[in-house]
Amino acid sequence: MKLLKDILYKAGMVEVVGPLNLAIENIHMDSRKVSAFSLFAAVKGSQVDGNDFIEKAIAQGAVAIICEELPEAKKSHVTYVRVNNTADALGQIAANFFDNPSDSLTLVGVTGTNGKTTTVTLLYKLFVQLGYKCGLISTVVNRIGRKVLDATHTTPDAISLQRLFREMVDADVTHCFMEVSSHAIHQRRIVGSKFNVAVFSNITHDHLDYHGTFDEYIKAKKLFFDELPTGSLALINQDDPHGEIMVQNTRAKVNFYAIRSMADYRARIIENQFNGLHLLLDGNDVYSRLVGGFNAYNLLAVYGTAMLLGEDKLNVLTALSQLDSVEGRFQYLSTSKKIIAIVDYAHTPDALKNVLKTIQEVRTGNEKVITVVGCGGDRDKSKRPIMAAVACEFSDKIILTSDNPRSEKPEQIIADMNSGVEGQHYKKTLSIVDRKEAIRTACAMAEPGDILLVAGKGHEKYQEISGERFPFDDFKIVGETLKTLED
Repeated sequence: MKLLKDILYKAGMVEVVGPLNLAIENIHMDSRKVSAFSLFAAVKGSQVDGNDFIEKAIAQGAVAIICEELPEAKKSHVTYVRVNNTADALGQIAANFFDNPSDSLTLVGVTGTNGKTTTVTLLYKLFVQLGYKCGLISTVVNRIGRKVLDATHTTPDAISLQRLFREMVDADVTHCFMEVSSHAIHQRRIVGSKFNVAVFSNITHDHLDYHGTFDEYIKAKKLFFDELPTGSLALINQDDPHGEIMVQNTRAKVNFYAIRSMADYRARIIENQFNGLHLLLDGNDVYSRLVGGFNAYNLLAVYGTAMLLGEDKLNVLTALSQLDSVEGRFQYLSTSKKIIAIVDYAHTPDALKNVLKTIQEVRTGNEKVITVVGCGGDRDKSKRPIMAAVACEFSDKIILTSDNPRSEKPEQIIADMNSGVEGQHYKKTLSIVDRKEAIRTACAMAEPGDILLVAGKGHEKYQEISGERFPFDDFKIVGETLKTLED
C-alpha cells in the first residue's frame, strides 16, 4: 500500500481534482483487473483507449484516475490526476509504487532488430558463471535467479516490468539483462527504469506495420539512448550504418564494438564451422560453440558489456568459450545420414539472410540447402516478398508456408511472398500451406549431407491461427520426422 501523493513523484502532474492522501493498494491499466482502492491509468493504446473504461474502473473500486483529459462527470469519492502523458506517468508511478527497484539493480538493456534474445541470454549465462545472481527478461523466457517465468511480450508492460524488478531485488538479484523492443520504447513501458548499460545491435527492415516508416522505427530505437541518464553507458555496433545515429543526443558515455571497423572492442573471425567459431577477440583467441558471423557480433557485444561493467578480462573470455547457443537460434541437429537440420527464429529479411549466409560459409559446396520459411499474419506485409527473395538467393530448394497467420488467410500471406520469387527460381520453389506438412516434405527431400533450414518461429511452441494458439514446435517436428525417415 502507498499513499497517492507519494507515487506521483515525477509523473508530470498538470491538475488534481480530489485529495492526494488516498491509500492505493494496486495500480492498473486494464479496467478488468481493477479492485478496491486501485489507481487506474487511462492509457491510449494502439487499439483501445483507456479513457473509455474510466467509469468501469471506478465501478470496480478505483479511487484514483490518471488521465490526459479530465472527464466531464466526476465522482466525489475519486481523485482525478491530469498529466502530460499517461503512458509516461504510468511508468514513473509504477516505479514509485514498487520503490524504484531498478535503482538497486545493475540493469542492462539490449535493443536492435536482430540479436536481442541471444545477447541478453548469453549475458545472463555469462554473469551466472561469474558468480552473480541474475535476472533475465527476454522474448523466450523471464528468469529471477534460477526461477523460470513465462514471457508474454519481448518487454513487459510498465506495471509488470516494475513488479518483476521488485521481485528480482527481493530475491537478491544483482544484475538484470533485458530485451528492449521498439514497441516498448514507443509505448513508454520502460519509463521509470534506470539503465546502467544500453546496447545497440543493429537495425534492419521490421515492424513497419506498427511504426509506419523505417525512419519512425529508427526514431523509436534512438529514443532509448536519448533518455539515458548521465553516468550510464552505451555500447554501439560500429559496423551498423545507423549505430552513430543512435547516440547523437545521448548523455551516456559511448563505446563501440565492431568486426569490420575500428572500435573500442574488436573481433576477427578466424574460423566459422558447424562445430563453432574461432575468434580473435580483443587480441585473444576464443573458441565458441556458437556458429555464424551474427553470433560473433553477439559474443562481442556480450564481451564489451562485461568489460564496461568492470569484470575481469580473463574470467570473461574463459566463460565465453563455455556458453551454449540459445533455443531456437541456429539450433541444429545432425542425423546418422549426415543431414543437418537447423531451426532459427529468423523472421526478418536481414536475419534470414544472416542465417543462410552462415550456412553458405560453413557448407562444403556439394550439399543442397533446403529452406522452409513463412511470414506472420497481421504484421509488416512489405517484408514478405523480400523474405522469399532472400530464401531463393541462398537456397537450392524453397518451401513457402504459414508461420503464425493470426487473423489473415495463410494462402494470401504465401501469395504475397511468392510475388518476390523471380522467374528463374520458380522451379525450385514450392508452396505448402500446412506448416507441419511443409517441414515433413522438406525432410523427405533431404539427402545425405544436405542442410535443412526451418525459419521463422524458432523457440515458439505454438502456431497462432484465427486468434487461437495450437501446440507447434519446429525443432520437435523436424527431429521426429527425420528419425522416422531413418527408421
